[in-house]
Amino acid sequence: MKIWTSEHTFNHPWETVATAAWRKYPNPHNPAVIGTDVIERRVVDGVLHTHRLVSSIWYFPRWAQALIGSAKVCYASEQSVVNPVSRHMVLKTINLTFCRHIAVDETLRYTPHPTDPSKTLLTQEAVVTVQGVPLTNYMEEMLTSRISNNAGKGRQAMEWVINRINDEVKGLTKSTDEIFNHTKKSLDDIASSAKKSMDDISQKAKKESRRYT
Repeated sequence: MKIWTSEHTFNHPWETVATAAWRKYPNPHNPAVIGTDVIERRVVDGVLHTHRLVSSIWYFPRWAQALIGSAKVCYASEQSVVNPVSRHMVLKTINLTFCRHIAVDETLRYTPHPTDPSKTLLTQEAVVTVQGVPLTNYMEEMLTSRISNNAGKGRQAMEWVINRINDEVKGLTKSTDEIFNHTKKSLDDIASSAKKSMDDISQKAKKESRRYT
C-alpha cells in the first residue's frame, strides 16, 4: 500500500474554487478524464450530497495490461459533500474498473485557508493498493507517480476553469452595463423627444394665443 498526500493554495475564495471543482471536467490540461455523470444528488439539512460516475482513460503499459487486463474506458465512483455554511467541500473517489487487483482511494478537501480566508486550501490524499498480481510494489509506485502528475494537471485545470468563470462574470457585467447604458440612452432620448414635443406645443400655443389677441 502506498499513501500520497499533497497541499496546494489557490489564490481565490472558496466559493469560486468550489464552483470550479464542479466544472473541472472536461478540460484541456487533463484529457484523460472524458466525462462525469450525476447518479444522485440531494440536499440534507442544507448540505449538498452528490454521487457522480467519472469516466476516464488509464494508459497502462502492455506488461501491466497482461497482468490486470485492459479497458477502453475506466470508471470511478465519486461521492461529494458540500457545506456552504462552513465552506467545506469533500470529494471521495474510488475506482470501479480493475478493482479486483487495484484500489485507488482518493480524497480532496477544499476549505478556506486558515490564515487567509480570501484563499482556498486544497488537501489531497490517495491510498493505492495493488494485490493478486506480480510486481505489486512496482505497480503501486507507478500509480502513485501518475496520481502526483495528474494532481499537477488538475491544479492547472482548476485555474483554467476559474479564468473561464471570471471571464463569464466580466462578460455578464459588461452586458449588464451595456443594457443599462442603452436603456439610459433610450430614456434620455425619449425624455428629450418629449421635451421637444412639449416645447413645440407650447410655441404653437403661444402663436395661436397671439393671433386671437
